[in-house]
Amino acid sequence: MGTAYTPGLKVSSDATVDKIRRLPVKGAVLVKVGDVVQPDTVVARAELPGDLEIVRLAERMSVDADELRGHVKVQVGQTVEKGQLLAEVSGFFGLFRTEARAPCAGKVDYLTDITGHLGIRKAPVPIEINAYVRGTVKEILEGDGVIVRARGAFIQGIFGVGGERQGEIRMVCSSPDEVLTADKVPPDCAGIVLVGGSLVESAALKRAAERKATAIVVGGILDQDLRAYLGYDLGVAVTGDENVPLTLILTEGFGSIRMAERTFKLLQSLQGRGASVNGATQIRAGAMRPEIIVPQLSGPNHLDDAAVAKTGAGMLEPARRSARSAIPILESWAK
Repeated sequence: MGTAYTPGLKVSSDATVDKIRRLPVKGAVLVKVGDVVQPDTVVARAELPGDLEIVRLAERMSVDADELRGHVKVQVGQTVEKGQLLAEVSGFFGLFRTEARAPCAGKVDYLTDITGHLGIRKAPVPIEINAYVRGTVKEILEGDGVIVRARGAFIQGIFGVGGERQGEIRMVCSSPDEVLTADKVPPDCAGIVLVGGSLVESAALKRAAERKATAIVVGGILDQDLRAYLGYDLGVAVTGDENVPLTLILTEGFGSIRMAERTFKLLQSLQGRGASVNGATQIRAGAMRPEIIVPQLSGPNHLDDAAVAKTGAGMLEPARRSARSAIPILESWAK
């Protein structure tokens, strides 16, 4: 028998969800309050400092560090190209010459007389964050990001792996207790969120990945099949950053567990609709659950905060337990 535990997970056909989209460093916000955004709309952009390449000039030139500056051909703050001359020392009568050239392109970050080292900062790495869901920009987090408000169906799972993805919902099982086997994975499932029943088999996961499905939403999975999919045992308390080809969301737990009727029927009613999914899960403090968000096709997304407090809570699915609780499994995984 499978192991199920549902600690007040939200399952709602009409919820209002605020998603915080935050940069890891200070940057520029590219939208304004009231803008309607799509999942792939870039809402903020920043640059991470490039790597620092250290050139040991004094050692390379065979001179004392405090004598180096008279031989350096570049200045701090100057942009250099790969192979550009950095320093040069001439020998007797100019017959012998030692030189050092830039190992990479970038900007001269520093030159120190203590060690005789010169640092070249490589080009910054641009980073962007998108809206993730279709909705309306509710609030600007100055220099950090935005809050996007979406209204529509909202379903939380108990556990997931894989990060944020988007795709069209397609049912591949006709009942909540049906097993998702490899033969049920359609050949044309690229970019699709596949919804199964009680269990997804390892072969089905592999085939869906090969056919470039976006995600699988299902009741449960066997422990060994999850291990085989990831290629290792989970040893962290937060998921979502795994290098996996598709996102997996379990609505019930581990093992073969019939998907809750309400959840299954809601997903059935959403077939053909675009969804934003995220398998990120955190079990302990600051609990975070995997989610499926399907925004409304039309109508207002920007509601007042009172409405969010009312509809954002969603409808709670009654807890369903098997002969043994899933808490020990999840807690041991989180250690």
